Amino acid sequence: MLRFAAGRVLGGLRSAAGLKSSQSMVGAMVVRHSHSNETDEEFDKRYEAYFNRPEIDGWEARKAMNDLLGMDLVPEPKIIVSALKACRRLNDYALAVRFLEGVKDKCGDKTNEIYPYLLQEIRPTLTELGIDTPEELGYDQPELALKSVYDMH
Repeated sequence: MLRFAAGRVLGGLRSAAGLKSSQSMVGAMVVRHSHSNETDEEFDKRYEAYFNRPEIDGWEARKAMNDLLGMDLVPEPKIIVSALKACRRLNDYALAVRFLEGVKDKCGDKTNEIYPYLLQEIRPTLTELGIDTPEELGYDQPELALKSVYDMH
Protein backbone atom coordinates (compact mmCIF):
# COMPACT_ATOMS: atom_id res chain seq x y z
CA MET A 1 0.00 0.00 0.00
CA LEU A 2 2.76 2.41 0.97
CA ARG A 3 4.73 1.61 -2.20
CA PHE A 4 1.65 2.28 -4.32
CA ALA A 5 0.96 5.60 -2.57
CA ALA A 6 4.60 6.70 -2.86
CA GLY A 7 4.58 5.82 -6.55
CA ARG A 8 1.46 7.87 -7.12
CA VAL A 9 2.91 10.87 -5.27
CA LEU A 10 6.20 10.62 -7.19
CA GLY A 11 4.32 10.32 -10.47
CA GLY A 12 2.30 13.40 -9.62
CA LEU A 13 5.44 15.36 -8.79
CA ARG A 14 7.08 14.30 -12.04
CA SER A 15 4.08 15.32 -14.11
CA ALA A 16 3.89 18.66 -12.29
CA ALA A 17 7.57 19.27 -13.01
CA GLY A 18 7.12 18.25 -16.65
CA LEU A 19 9.31 15.15 -16.43
CA LYS A 20 8.56 11.93 -18.25
CA SER A 21 7.25 8.97 -16.31
CA SER A 22 9.79 6.50 -14.94
CA GLN A 23 8.61 3.74 -17.26
CA SER A 24 9.34 5.72 -20.39
CA MET A 25 12.68 6.90 -18.99
CA VAL A 26 13.84 3.36 -18.30
CA GLY A 27 13.77 2.62 -22.00
CA ALA A 28 15.68 5.81 -22.71
CA MET A 29 18.34 5.03 -20.12
CA VAL A 30 19.08 1.54 -21.39
CA VAL A 31 22.31 1.59 -23.33
CA ARG A 32 22.56 -1.14 -25.87
CA HIS A 33 26.01 -2.07 -27.04
CA SER A 34 26.47 -4.15 -30.10
CA HIS A 35 29.56 -6.29 -30.31
CA SER A 36 32.63 -4.13 -30.48
CA ASN A 37 34.46 -3.82 -33.77
CA GLU A 38 37.74 -3.35 -31.92
CA THR A 39 40.61 -5.42 -33.28
CA ASP A 40 43.03 -7.30 -31.04
CA GLU A 41 45.76 -4.74 -31.73
CA GLU A 42 43.47 -1.84 -30.79
CA PHE A 43 42.45 -3.66 -27.63
CA ASP A 44 46.09 -4.23 -26.66
CA LYS A 45 47.01 -0.61 -27.39
CA ARG A 46 44.07 0.66 -25.36
CA TYR A 47 45.08 -1.28 -22.25
CA GLU A 48 48.77 -0.48 -22.73
CA ALA A 49 47.98 3.21 -22.97
CA TYR A 50 45.74 2.96 -19.91
CA PHE A 51 48.45 1.35 -17.77
CA ASN A 52 51.15 3.67 -19.15
CA ARG A 53 49.36 6.82 -18.01
CA PRO A 54 51.60 8.64 -15.53
CA GLU A 55 48.66 9.81 -13.39
CA ILE A 56 47.13 6.35 -12.90
CA ASP A 57 46.24 5.62 -9.30
CA GLY A 58 45.85 2.38 -7.38
CA TRP A 59 42.10 2.16 -7.79
CA GLU A 60 42.29 2.62 -11.55
CA ALA A 61 45.04 0.02 -11.88
CA ARG A 62 43.07 -2.51 -9.82
CA LYS A 63 39.90 -1.79 -11.81
CA ALA A 64 41.66 -2.33 -15.15
CA MET A 65 43.33 -5.51 -13.91
CA ASN A 66 40.04 -6.81 -12.58
CA ASP A 67 38.34 -6.03 -15.90
CA LEU A 68 41.12 -7.80 -17.81
CA LEU A 69 40.98 -10.87 -15.61
CA GLY A 70 37.19 -10.93 -15.89
CA MET A 71 37.32 -11.24 -19.66
CA ASP A 72 37.51 -14.48 -21.57
CA LEU A 73 41.15 -14.05 -22.56
CA VAL A 74 44.72 -14.26 -21.37
CA PRO A 75 46.38 -10.82 -21.55
CA GLU A 76 49.20 -10.36 -24.03
CA PRO A 77 52.72 -10.06 -22.57
CA LYS A 78 52.92 -6.37 -23.55
CA ILE A 79 49.79 -5.62 -21.50
CA ILE A 80 51.20 -7.56 -18.55
CA VAL A 81 54.48 -5.62 -18.81
CA SER A 82 52.70 -2.26 -18.83
CA ALA A 83 50.56 -3.36 -15.85
CA LEU A 84 53.66 -4.43 -13.91
CA LYS A 85 55.32 -1.09 -14.66
CA ALA A 86 52.20 0.68 -13.41
CA CYS A 87 52.47 -1.35 -10.20
CA ARG A 88 56.08 -0.22 -9.87
CA ARG A 89 55.13 3.45 -10.34
CA LEU A 90 52.46 2.96 -7.67
CA ASN A 91 54.99 1.18 -5.44
CA ASP A 92 52.55 -1.72 -5.02
CA TYR A 93 54.51 -4.98 -5.07
CA ALA A 94 51.58 -7.01 -3.74
CA LEU A 95 49.35 -5.89 -6.60
CA ALA A 96 51.96 -7.01 -9.13
CA VAL A 97 52.22 -10.47 -7.57
CA ARG A 98 48.43 -10.82 -7.31
CA PHE A 99 48.08 -9.81 -10.96
CA LEU A 100 50.58 -12.50 -11.95
CA GLU A 101 48.55 -15.01 -9.92
CA GLY A 102 45.42 -13.94 -11.77
CA VAL A 103 47.14 -14.23 -15.13
CA LYS A 104 48.28 -17.75 -14.28
CA ASP A 105 44.74 -18.64 -13.25
CA LYS A 106 43.40 -17.30 -16.57
CA CYS A 107 45.55 -19.85 -18.44
CA GLY A 108 43.12 -22.53 -17.24
CA ASP A 109 43.75 -26.03 -18.57
CA LYS A 110 46.65 -24.79 -20.71
CA THR A 111 48.70 -23.46 -17.78
CA ASN A 112 51.65 -25.71 -18.59
CA GLU A 113 51.75 -24.32 -22.14
CA ILE A 114 50.76 -20.66 -21.85
CA TYR A 115 52.18 -19.57 -18.48
CA PRO A 116 55.81 -20.55 -19.21
CA TYR A 117 55.57 -18.62 -22.49
CA LEU A 118 54.24 -15.55 -20.67
CA LEU A 119 56.99 -15.78 -18.05
CA GLN A 120 59.61 -16.10 -20.77
CA GLU A 121 58.28 -12.95 -22.46
CA ILE A 122 57.99 -10.85 -19.30
CA ARG A 123 61.13 -12.16 -17.55
CA PRO A 124 63.30 -9.13 -18.51
CA THR A 125 60.69 -6.80 -17.01
CA LEU A 126 60.38 -8.91 -13.87
CA THR A 127 64.15 -8.79 -13.44
CA GLU A 128 64.31 -5.06 -14.16
CA LEU A 129 61.57 -4.25 -11.65
CA GLY A 130 62.71 -6.79 -9.05
CA ILE A 131 59.40 -8.65 -9.00
CA ASP A 132 59.33 -12.32 -8.09
CA THR A 133 56.71 -14.66 -9.49
CA PRO A 134 54.27 -16.32 -7.10
CA GLU A 135 56.17 -19.60 -7.62
CA GLU A 136 59.47 -18.00 -6.65
CA LEU A 137 57.83 -16.66 -3.50
CA GLY A 138 56.43 -20.10 -2.69
CA TYR A 139 52.81 -19.01 -3.06
CA ASP A 140 52.02 -21.97 -5.28
CA GLN A 141 52.39 -24.33 -2.31
CA PRO A 142 50.41 -24.01 0.92
CA GLU A 143 52.56 -23.11 3.91
CA LEU A 144 51.30 -25.99 6.00
CA ALA A 145 51.06 -28.54 3.22
CA LEU A 146 51.30 -32.13 4.29
CA LYS A 147 53.73 -34.49 2.66
CA SER A 148 52.28 -36.78 0.10
CA VAL A 149 51.54 -40.23 1.46
CA TYR A 150 53.69 -41.62 -1.34
CA ASP A 151 56.71 -39.68 -0.08
CA MET A 152 56.39 -40.93 3.52
CA HIS A 153 58.43 -43.96 4.48
